[in-house]
Amino acid sequence: MSTKNNGSSGIGEKRRRTTLSDVATRAGVSAVTVSRALRKPEMVTQTLRHRVDQAVRDLGYIPNQLASALASARTGTIGVVIPSLTNGVFADYLKALHDVLLPAGFQLLVLNSRYGPEEEEKAIATLLGQHPEAMIVTGIDQTRRARLLLEQSGVPVVQTMEITDDPIDINIGMSHYQAGYAATRYLIDLGYRKIGHVSARLDARSRRRIDGYRGAMREIDVDDAGYIAATPRPSTVALGAELFRQLLDRVYGLEAVFCCNDDLALGALFECQRSGIAVPDEMSIVGFNDLEFCASAFPALTSVATPRYEMALKSAEIVLEIIRGSGERPEEPRIDLGFTLVERGSARRAESAGARRLA
Repeated sequence: MSTKNNGSSGIGEKRRRTTLSDVATRAGVSAVTVSRALRKPEMVTQTLRHRVDQAVRDLGYIPNQLASALASARTGTIGVVIPSLTNGVFADYLKALHDVLLPAGFQLLVLNSRYGPEEEEKAIATLLGQHPEAMIVTGIDQTRRARLLLEQSGVPVVQTMEITDDPIDINIGMSHYQAGYAATRYLIDLGYRKIGHVSARLDARSRRRIDGYRGAMREIDVDDAGYIAATPRPSTVALGAELFRQLLDRVYGLEAVFCCNDDLALGALFECQRSGIAVPDEMSIVGFNDLEFCASAFPALTSVATPRYEMALKSAEIVLEIIRGSGERPEEPRIDLGFTLVERGSARRAESAGARRLA
């Protein structure tokens, strides 16, 4: 078999990145002119701009954003750290950020902390090394070093998804303790006393929801020992069924359950259906986050709706105002957007549910 050498780079030859000088040579102008055409196209003629643009396309040239940033103190990027790329909660969150920031000419640099404080610290350090014009992070429980990095970054920093009395800069979220308390109190007010709780992952927000559950149970003098099935394992629907089964086996006459998220609640619902337990007649279930499938389940799941889209939307709007405005922060750096309990068919007023199921 014969081969033909057509002058292209051979295997093993080092590939060279296209430079500004290459574009200038292709367009027949100076490198300074190319730089001006790319950074301030209104300063060159339309014909020249077209020649430069064509050369950029032909050569696949990618401008050195870091060099441009050092020259102009602008990168057109926003750093974002979230704990999961698969959790549906953050799909809505990222959509809101993109809805506001992309039309405004900004790109998002998104890193996943995988619910780990040390991973989050590394992500924050990496993003700050890219000179973003603002940082938007999930949660309020950053490590000491991560907090220091954000405090000294010199850019707007927004902590989202929950609230704190000691924000780094700007804080937009809700109280997960109060949400957990409200969900449990809702079941109590329906007449239930034997109320279990199912939780997974056990990140800081999950633990605050557990604390809210416990606070509500203390108000009715119920010892919650044995009523909680929790694990640090990642949350799944199957895990929800498994943990709920543990509660059924452990708590005689279990009447209701508050689940730390909707995946777990759906798993509990499926386990009830497999076990012949009627929902809500014999068991009431409340989830958390109010993901889209809650309304489509049968029966539809009652859930605590978290304003995740609104949190990200507000964060993006404030960041834009600071970057493009006077640079001043809002008068109130802590914004509590609250939550809503959405009542559906999976919970109803108690009529001795657990006892009826065991009769």
